[in-house]
Amino acid sequence: MNTKLTAAVIALMLLPSVSMAYCSGHKEITASSCKDGMSWDQAKGECTLTPTT
Repeated sequence: MNTKLTAAVIALMLLPSVSMAYCSGHKEITASSCKDGMSWDQAKGECTLTPTT
C-alpha cells in the first residue's frame, strides 16, 4: 500500500506541471490581437486587412 500511496502523491505533484506544459503552446487569436489596419473577420476566423478610403 505504501508504494501505491507514493505513486499517487508523485502523480498529483506532477499534475500542475504537465498541465502548464500542455497549455503553454496554445495561443488564442481574437479581435483584440489584430494589428493596426487589420480587423477581425468572423467568417474566416482571422485578421484581415481593413480597406482605407
